[in-house]
Amino acid sequence: MATTHSPTAADATREAENLPADGAETQGLMARLGRWLERDPWPSAQEVLSLFTARLTDVAANRLAKQWSQRYLAADGKERRTFLAGLAHASATLEPRGELGLHVFRRLYAQADNLRLLVELRADMLRWRNQVAGLSVMERELEGLLSNWFDVGMLELRPINWDSPASLLEKLIQYEAVHEIRSWEELRHRVAAHRRCYAFFHPRMNDEPLIFVEVAFSAQMVGNVQTLLDPHVPDGDPSKARWAIFYSISNTQPGLRGISFGNFLLKRVIDELLRELPRLKSFATLSPMPGFVAWLSKQDGKALQSVLPDKADRQALLDDPQAGQKWVERLQAAAAGQDADSVQRTGLRLATHYLKSMKNGQPLDPVARFHLGNGARIERLNWAADCSAKGMAQSCGLMANYLYELDQLDDNLAQLAAGKPKTGLNLRWL
Repeated sequence: MATTHSPTAADATREAENLPADGAETQGLMARLGRWLERDPWPSAQEVLSLFTARLTDVAANRLAKQWSQRYLAADGKERRTFLAGLAHASATLEPRGELGLHVFRRLYAQADNLRLLVELRADMLRWRNQVAGLSVMERELEGLLSNWFDVGMLELRPINWDSPASLLEKLIQYEAVHEIRSWEELRHRVAAHRRCYAFFHPRMNDEPLIFVEVAFSAQMVGNVQTLLDPHVPDGDPSKARWAIFYSISNTQPGLRGISFGNFLLKRVIDELLRELPRLKSFATLSPMPGFVAWLSKQDGKALQSVLPDKADRQALLDDPQAGQKWVERLQAAAAGQDADSVQRTGLRLATHYLKSMKNGQPLDPVARFHLGNGARIERLNWAADCSAKGMAQSCGLMANYLYELDQLDDNLAQLAAGKPKTGLNLRWL
């Protein structure tokens, strides 16, 4: 399962480019801007500056903002980067900067029919902020405004089912970032009457889901995602279920990265489910570990000495710089049914160590960071739970259950703040 902007598995696959700023590159962008201005003389550099400096009620500046918006949305990637270079160049001349730096975004917002332009602007800024001088400053300013404009109090929670508009169902296929939806049959299974799917919408985003969660129901905590994804495996009656399993959370808008909705989404969904299905008692995820293989493959023999339970393994790998990569290969082979139970036990121990590892006060794994940051605890690890190509490549087939106990969320958060993520009883022996 993936989540959001507090980082989730989906966020981890959508990292923006981080290339060093380059003076020649910036000059090239400005040269292209100059050629564009020669072909189409509006707007002049002074007119671009007016987008920042003119009063928000200025008719000419507002007309220019609307024209700029329409052209930007119709532009290809290279043209967009040139447009942004022009804005950044004008922005750099503001003195004093203060609120003037925000004027252009407020003006564009006021002239737009929706927030699509501003969200796409930030996505492009995140992509090119280290390539275009001055763009990172504008990106941070826009992030602050978007955080206000997308305040959770303005978001609407809606269910999505098979009777939803086809255009919306197509967006689920497009945006699903955790477990690919490969056919309409698979989509129908995920939004059928025995499942639930909920999404957050903003009134000025034209029925564009910002984040959505897929929910299955069971008599017990589920430990294998293939059983949930297979449309030929029958589901039970939700009205008789005791467990709700969140098995996929996908953020849809790269331009809203870092603006968290996921924690509010899950709490709202739990409230909604309890109203509809009062027999539900427990809420858990079935989540990927998108950083596990990348982490383990970088560990040498010395780093694994305190984690490997078998003395012979520790001694054999003590001075081996490739120890972690060798364990990745052993775990992947074992998950495919080609090794002994002892390898499975070691894999669970390595994964537990990884999920509990912290850096700068936060869990290493982005999905763990999201759920533990919401007050959940690591309840259980599941062997060979996702043997798809993606699951094997990112976590050797392992998946985690995070448990949401509503009366324990604050205590779990306090324990996380102390650097000791909360785990279930069966993991404390690993």
